[in-house]
Amino acid sequence: MVFDVGVVPFNPDGWGPPENPAAPPLLGGAVATASIPFAPFSRSDKLGRIADWTRNPGHPGAHAAASRDSIFDFTSTDDSLAAAAEDSSFSLVDAKPPPRHPRFGPKWRFNQRPQLPQRRDEEVEAKRREAEKERARRERHYQNHRSHHHQGFRGNQASQAKPSVDIQPDWTMLEQIPFANFTKLSFAVNDQPEDLLVCGAVESYDRTYDRVNPKTQRRLERFKNRHFFKITTTDDPIIRRLAEEDKATVFATDAILAALMCTPRSSLSWDIVVQRVGNKLFFHKRDGGQLDLLTVNETAQEQLPENKDDINSAHSLAVEATYINQNFSQQVLVRDGEKVTFDEPNPFATENEEAAPVCYRYRRWKLDDNISIIARCEVHAAGADPSGARQFLTLNALNEFDPKITGVDWKQKLESQRGAVLATELKNNANKLARWTAQALLSGADMMKLGYVSRVQPRDHFNHSILTVMGYKPRDFAAQINLNTANMWGIVKSLVDICMKFEEGKYVLVKDPAKPQLRIYQVPNDAFENDYVEEPLPEEEQVRPATDDVDATAEEMDAAAEAEANKATTQGGEGEKSAEAAAA
Repeated sequence: MVFDVGVVPFNPDGWGPPENPAAPPLLGGAVATASIPFAPFSRSDKLGRIADWTRNPGHPGAHAAASRDSIFDFTSTDDSLAAAAEDSSFSLVDAKPPPRHPRFGPKWRFNQRPQLPQRRDEEVEAKRREAEKERARRERHYQNHRSHHHQGFRGNQASQAKPSVDIQPDWTMLEQIPFANFTKLSFAVNDQPEDLLVCGAVESYDRTYDRVNPKTQRRLERFKNRHFFKITTTDDPIIRRLAEEDKATVFATDAILAALMCTPRSSLSWDIVVQRVGNKLFFHKRDGGQLDLLTVNETAQEQLPENKDDINSAHSLAVEATYINQNFSQQVLVRDGEKVTFDEPNPFATENEEAAPVCYRYRRWKLDDNISIIARCEVHAAGADPSGARQFLTLNALNEFDPKITGVDWKQKLESQRGAVLATELKNNANKLARWTAQALLSGADMMKLGYVSRVQPRDHFNHSILTVMGYKPRDFAAQINLNTANMWGIVKSLVDICMKFEEGKYVLVKDPAKPQLRIYQVPNDAFENDYVEEPLPEEEQVRPATDDVDATAEEMDAAAEAEANKATTQGGEGEKSAEAAAA
């Protein structure tokens, strides 16, 4: 038998099949037509048989063409029915074990619930995941919208903030330094400065306050008879004497140097006066300036109100924090204890007044061959380490005014979550804590004691309680708050180099209230000498004549606080006056 391969058309005009090829015959002599059915399919479709030659047409005479085409029809009803039958016979097997229910108890019968099939469980789980994604998306959208709104609010509030000193038209701006330039500076200075003179006297620290906790809190007392001095650099007789003896080229105090060292962390406006006299520089502050008061929640996300009539305003809290810090530094000392005296007595105290015990250390650092700096540093108490060696301590207090604003209730969290409370304070008062740490490092203190003082009632800003006292080594605490000593001295060295290039005269460093930058102005030589006429009197001078009335009001408030301990509100205006008078 010979296999017939059929007729191959020949194209005499070129390469490939001819344009009108002759239809090749099929097996059996039939002629192939161009009407062979073709059904497109996708990759996801089920592929069955290509042609069914076993199908029996119903009416071969009437529907010959239809029966002939049905040979290639693989989408017929029979196949769909067979596929449906196969799909109906398919089922998923749930391999998860049924949940175990207790067979005893009154609720066992009602806790039996029918187990959902696996496919239905997967659908429910998918819907739940979609709902979680949608909820997370809405939450992100809400937080982004809220953060943008909050930034805009803070920006508007910062733009409305006023500088700490009024910029006069005749002032000339010489330099404008962004804070980003300060963070890159670094300068190595001798860690062991030279003590030129030590003045004053200190008392011993009472170690019983280390065991105070919120359950055994102690009432903060008032020391109205002790005087606290905030003498600036140019008014210090010791610094004047050292300058005449040409002991250094730059003179300042520890508070001023700490403010300069922690400039990138500051948010509120402050100012420092720089006076160039010959080849010497004097960094000093204005009387009644921003550096005389302690800030509260300076670096917090929510800004405090500026209304001075509100007890939780920025100014009222600054006066309250200064008042608390002074009284705390005296209460934690040993009463009628032995005082530690030094080379000279307190240079600012007179014979008829009782001065708060403070040790003033006049220390000198050498910046380079031509520049050295002398700073007056303060030490608040003396102590002893476990071996019996003498230690110097600095005493400072953090204050809580309203747990709803700060977000952490010290009376509940201090005993169990001290780390969380400290982390919150580092976020809200980063600049203040950094300044205290810098002052402790400059004074050479061995320990820094931080007290946590809270209001007895949130609306009573005159009566306070000491909740606990924590001690830290200054270097360890500086490393904990990421305070780099080399960067601190780099900032001071750069500002000294800039001011040394100026001519003799008076200049002012002003922190911009709206932008993270420091501006240097040249001012007339007689500037700030008539502040008592141009500017309003400081708060302590305003309330000083009413000292007797304030003391009487304080006693009345004490009696009222003891009689009505469960009340949450007291008289706000009288309390603010009393706090300012006590701070004075």
